[in-house]
Amino acid sequence: MDCKRLAELLFGDIKLTMEDILKKYPRRVLPDKAEVTRFSPSPTGYMHIGGLYAALISSKLAKQSGGVFYLRIEDTDKKREVAHGTDEIISSLKKFGVEFDEGAAADGQPEKGLYGPYRQSARGEIYHVFAKELVEKGLAYPCFCSAEELDNIRKRQEAEKLDPGYYGEFAKCRGLTLEEIEEHIKNKDEYVLRLRSPGKVGNRITCRDMIRGNIEMPENITDVVLLKSDGIPTYHYAHVIDDFLMGTTTVIRGDEWISSYPIHHQLFEVSGLKIPRYAHIAPIMKLDGGENKKRKLSKRKDPEASIQHYFEQGYPVESVTEYLMTIASSAYEEWRMKNPDAAMSEFKFKLEKMPVSGALFDTDKLNSVSRDVIAKLDEDTLAKMITDWAGVYDETLAGYIADSPEKFAESIKLWKYNGKKTRKDVARWGELTEMFDYIYKGMPQSRDFDEKIPPEKRSEFLSAYIENYDHSDDSSQWFERVKQVGEPLGFCPNIKEYKAAPDNYIGSVADACGILRAAITGKRSSPDLYSIIKLIGEEETLKRLRSSI
Repeated sequence: MDCKRLAELLFGDIKLTMEDILKKYPRRVLPDKAEVTRFSPSPTGYMHIGGLYAALISSKLAKQSGGVFYLRIEDTDKKREVAHGTDEIISSLKKFGVEFDEGAAADGQPEKGLYGPYRQSARGEIYHVFAKELVEKGLAYPCFCSAEELDNIRKRQEAEKLDPGYYGEFAKCRGLTLEEIEEHIKNKDEYVLRLRSPGKVGNRITCRDMIRGNIEMPENITDVVLLKSDGIPTYHYAHVIDDFLMGTTTVIRGDEWISSYPIHHQLFEVSGLKIPRYAHIAPIMKLDGGENKKRKLSKRKDPEASIQHYFEQGYPVESVTEYLMTIASSAYEEWRMKNPDAAMSEFKFKLEKMPVSGALFDTDKLNSVSRDVIAKLDEDTLAKMITDWAGVYDETLAGYIADSPEKFAESIKLWKYNGKKTRKDVARWGELTEMFDYIYKGMPQSRDFDEKIPPEKRSEFLSAYIENYDHSDDSSQWFERVKQVGEPLGFCPNIKEYKAAPDNYIGSVADACGILRAAITGKRSSPDLYSIIKLIGEEETLKRLRSSI
């Protein structure tokens, strides 16, 4: 067959050559061992935690090696695209500290970088130049098979228990003559462009995966589609060309793509392009229905699959990225213990330290990590972060902050410190109005009194305390007053004496404080009670004491 004539028949409007394209995309000049990585989502408007995980790893590799991390938008499937989907990706990742050196930009903004366009929908001519060359070399051909014919092929393969795909005797259009192709074109018959696979049955290739080591698998033998009937490339073909032209050195992607590696390996080879390194990361999993039953986080079933969930719950972004790094590298937690105050950027990330099996998402562990992160933040930083969050997600807390900014600042000290020791009670801002409702929501709706003190004795003590209350007391004077009020009513002022003969008393001074705590906060445990009283003020304190009698 005259392949050059066929190429002109199919791509007569393409005047650019491979030389023109390669001149436009010169090889990058970077330091030795610098990594060029990418994040290449579809603009669906949904950011999965797994996407953040992959982007975080890709960014880390590029930054620590003096390389480049870029954003490529794979928007060839217009059915899945949503308005402003790219904006959502860029803004969400930026909130988590993941920023791109170059790549696609928000709608209406100019792209950054010399290797664009960074949206696949704007690169159509480039793909056609590469496809034209494959046709000229006899490595690609048009396929005119209808959907019905392809379905019949699939059914026969299933019935005969044969490998699925368009290959061998099933590749009906592989042997078409130029005259037959010209007749189809003349009749305006719809067609796709397929690879003429050089693969042989029985041949095997090796994927040198940077996480899993060498993976041996069968060579691709199917004549995969390169360009769809509308001329738009498939993901398989587009990413091969883009990764080469953009100088990608390492592709970080989910392990569901391992089975596609033989196709990608072959497409790089037949196109004469250098193949990047691949690292297939295990998905983020969760336990489901049993100790050993794990499944992937699902955007339909699991709210924690969406990064929007972490914004809504009020996790500091540092907590989420810190936690993701603990599941991304088996070496990270040991490094963090040795370097508690170091920036995450100082950690040297290595792909070979990533888990091969699915990383298990553990909300309890996330909360533990987040408590540590929050404990290290200063009060001014906390105040700004919480104020910004509450303004979007918590109307009650936002109202409290707006009405009482000074009290809000004092409330942070209340739950952040226990004397000179830093508390680690709070994991996310969404807990604040739940854990400290007696501060941020006002009067408790119920009181959790210790039932060992009879109700009439509680009321008797509360009434006596109200009569003797003095808001000007300092903390030691306040505690002495509790003892003085409680002792005539049967509350032992000395804990040791009470423990030696508990039957001689109604309770101890600790029990008396417990009555006050439940009356004022509604809870049996809280931060320092004296500090809470000073924060809510005399009028509110007395109001709560009276309402609980």
